[in-house]
Amino acid sequence: MKKLLSIVLCILITAASLAGCGAQNNNNGTLKIVTTIFPLYDWTKNITDSAGAELSMLVNNGTDLHSFQPTVDDIGSITACDVFIYVGGESDKWVGDALAQQSNPDRIVIDLMDVLQDQVKEEELVEGMEPEEEEEDEAGDEGPEYDEHIWLSLKNAKIACDYIAQRLAEKDSANADTYRKNAEAYTKELEALDSEYKTAVDSAENKTLLFGDRFPFRYMVDDYGLSYYAAFIGCSAESEASFETIAFLSKKVDELGLKYIMTIESSDGSIANTIKNSTKKKDQEILTLDSLQSITAQTADDAGYLDAMRSNLEVLKKALS
Repeated sequence: MKKLLSIVLCILITAASLAGCGAQNNNNGTLKIVTTIFPLYDWTKNITDSAGAELSMLVNNGTDLHSFQPTVDDIGSITACDVFIYVGGESDKWVGDALAQQSNPDRIVIDLMDVLQDQVKEEELVEGMEPEEEEEDEAGDEGPEYDEHIWLSLKNAKIACDYIAQRLAEKDSANADTYRKNAEAYTKELEALDSEYKTAVDSAENKTLLFGDRFPFRYMVDDYGLSYYAAFIGCSAESEASFETIAFLSKKVDELGLKYIMTIESSDGSIANTIKNSTKKKDQEILTLDSLQSITAQTADDAGYLDAMRSNLEVLKKALS
């Protein structure tokens, strides 16, 4: 399967190269920036405000990051851009081949998991969680699996925005002051919201979340010292939970006296409802936290990253009550 995907990607890259020949020198002095997903797009949008940059977002039709496959146009956009910003996790494996076969020595490439380095966490299989089938790499060795949902930490967002502003200033010195001032103002908003999260968690009696779903919020709960249980890890492709997983999670709801069972956006709620119906009281409310993976650029223009994270804070306050 991996070999087939590589062949398909090579075909896309070749087609993009033929279609986009000569596009790199046609920017008319406007900095062209391509990002993969919504949080990166919105951070960069705030940093480049009033600088006149041309900004676009690849994962822009509501597709989940984990199932995204680039098109010829996507590869062409990366080829022609001045700055390319991506997460750098397992879902972005295709990026390495695209960059290696499309030489553009003047392009700045920002891999945010590489930027964050020690802040990046390995995926965690907690008690009661449905295990995934292990896949070996081509050498037959199992490497560590890293959690790619780095944007769900406001602290990570601040580090990322500072770095993006620094690299944009290097690329476009004429607007360097604008990038730096915008980043400074935006990171102050990130810090203020981070403080709101900390205050809310510190004052909450309950410190545990239980997800009848995937769990992409590892960075968030670690930032504020919360505990969690979940049906699957954040990047899991599994959609059905075993009897043992349901039984364990429903028992935890009873043991901890939890009033809420969590899901993520786009969930059909079936696993959460099964857990609820397996508890003693069967009266828990199901709440949804947004992992910000499927937001389109059009939606982002109406409500940005900070808006989404503020909405998540209100849900979190209720879940911890």
